[in-house]
Amino acid sequence: MPYIRHESLFTLQELYEMEQKDRFREVFSTIDIAPILRLVRKTSLYGAPIEVNYRAMVYSLIIRIVERIPTIKDLIKRLQHDILFRLDCGFMLSESIPSASSYSRLMRKISESHALEEMQQQLLEHAMAEGFITDDTVAIDATHIEARDQAPAKQEKEKPEPKKRGRKAKAEREAWLKQKQEEEEQKPIFEKEIAAQLHEPFNILRDQMPLDPQWGVKKNSDGKNVFWYGYKGHLAVGSQSQYILGAMLSSGILNDGKAAIPLLKGMALQHHSFSIKYVTMDAGYDYEAIYKQIREADAHAVIAYNRRREPELVGFDEYFAPTCVREHSYRYDSYDPTYEILKYVRPKECASCPLAHDSLCQKVYKMKITTDLRKYTAPARGSKQWKEIAKRRSAVERVNAYLKEFFQLNNVRHRTGQKAKVHLNLVTLVYNCMKLACDRLSRQLQERAA
Repeated sequence: MPYIRHESLFTLQELYEMEQKDRFREVFSTIDIAPILRLVRKTSLYGAPIEVNYRAMVYSLIIRIVERIPTIKDLIKRLQHDILFRLDCGFMLSESIPSASSYSRLMRKISESHALEEMQQQLLEHAMAEGFITDDTVAIDATHIEARDQAPAKQEKEKPEPKKRGRKAKAEREAWLKQKQEEEEQKPIFEKEIAAQLHEPFNILRDQMPLDPQWGVKKNSDGKNVFWYGYKGHLAVGSQSQYILGAMLSSGILNDGKAAIPLLKGMALQHHSFSIKYVTMDAGYDYEAIYKQIREADAHAVIAYNRRREPELVGFDEYFAPTCVREHSYRYDSYDPTYEILKYVRPKECASCPLAHDSLCQKVYKMKITTDLRKYTAPARGSKQWKEIAKRRSAVERVNAYLKEFFQLNNVRHRTGQKAKVHLNLVTLVYNCMKLACDRLSRQLQERAA
């Protein structure tokens, strides 16, 4: 029996089993905290010197997520009583440990900037340059995040005045339509239809994302509604590498589909050299505008179809493949990227069909995907390749579970959406840091074994 040599992988569990100083060193080596230090440096030679060790404070915030320390008060207590922990975070024995107010001021400064996003971008560029991110498929999904604040008491709404019965006069109807159009134009971008996001740049979509905690609702695996008060975390994850390529926080009431276009635009803007082939999502993202945005990125959408009271198409099956006279579905054969055409060939049943040589039986069907971007995707819906790509969506669900179980994603300790956004960005940054550290250590093991 031949000996098969398995690839040596350094796992997250092995990283936690390392000595504390070695574990911290590996995590710190993957990240450059200069964007945050620029926020707190002195801009003038005059004035009192900076007495706070901001570098060590930033490292301690990262270690709080790594070591699963629930609160800032617990972090300060450990820094005061654990000398080795204090030294490994970068504090000197002669320095005083910053107060909770100092950490709060630092978090406020971070929340007013995009420093964490800049650090995330730099880390991902290093991972791509080192060959750890080679995915051709990106999975996008949302997860609920509970807020620290309690939900406000429900306020009773005043009953609207009863509408006037009957058809409006022509002049009155025109005035009403004009008023509705003006109201629609004045709405914030995320209260409009999803298609309105196609013409907006990423910076505007990011800055106008609603962040206030609200009641959210979703269906669980049993089909029952689950309610929570707080936020939604939206992630774009590489299906194979499982790196977080994009992350955004929104109010809990926001529709999942309204965060897909900002995520796609953010990836295209921040990672120019990274190209994807497929984007997979669940049925909650089945909107034509999202298909258009994915098409603009030169990728193909693999999104579960969401039937919205649509009548059954005559001459097509449930996957919108054409059917023959005897209602047998044509088989997906190939996709021509030059002309963007799906090719379907005769069903297997044609071999024994008496109409096989009749003029009613067509040998080949060709369908252009631009006929309907929702119905016709490449590869075709229902095909073996489409189902295999759709299964890759489990990567983002797996990462969501990791963040909640090991990285305190659901432990928001802040009272505003802006600081809760910092918490999400810090959690995803630490996750990518530890992922890159494990990948680097795995490569070192492979080089030693070679």
